[in-house]
Amino acid sequence: MTLHSDVAALLAEAGISDVDVDEVVADDHARTSAYLRVVSAIAASRSHDPDRDPDRDRDREVVAAILRDPNTMGARTAVVALVDEVALRTTDPAEFRQWSAALLPTIDRLATEPDREFIRRRIEDWLFCLTVESGHVPTPEELAEATDWMQRHLAEWSTSPEVLAVVAESARTKKTRNIAKNRANSRELRGTE
Repeated sequence: MTLHSDVAALLAEAGISDVDVDEVVADDHARTSAYLRVVSAIAASRSHDPDRDPDRDRDREVVAAILRDPNTMGARTAVVALVDEVALRTTDPAEFRQWSAALLPTIDRLATEPDREFIRRRIEDWLFCLTVESGHVPTPEELAEATDWMQRHLAEWSTSPEVLAVVAESARTKKTRNIAKNRANSRELRGTE
């Protein structure tokens, strides 16, 4: 497959017809933007049925096509965006675990270990986050395993006073601890007095 055919197939799969394939193929930044549109459309169209193999097969094919791009930074950005979009649309950690496990062999085809590791780490972060969102209150040791990015995400988005208390006490950065502390003390989370 050529870059042109990969890009054309991805855009068609996502139902995106307002993009000039030749222009996108010629420009790394435009191609990354097109990939981001593709992964957003793909994530939005998922069935959320963990037993429905066509979604996982399609997602693997999309990731494989994106990872064939010679612009590895743009490819990594797009794959991370897909991971983020699917995680944000998933409420079940087991469903996300199945989905991401199916992608890992494809992700392992990335040429550089730092890119592979970055995507693997993002998947681990989202698995941790989904577990927390489903009711698990992490220990300080579990929180320490999350990246600074995920710790801050929890500080900014968690609605659990217990989770915010752990983040406020144990996050690596002072900024993240302060965000969690301020949110834990907000009237919105405590209810009106």
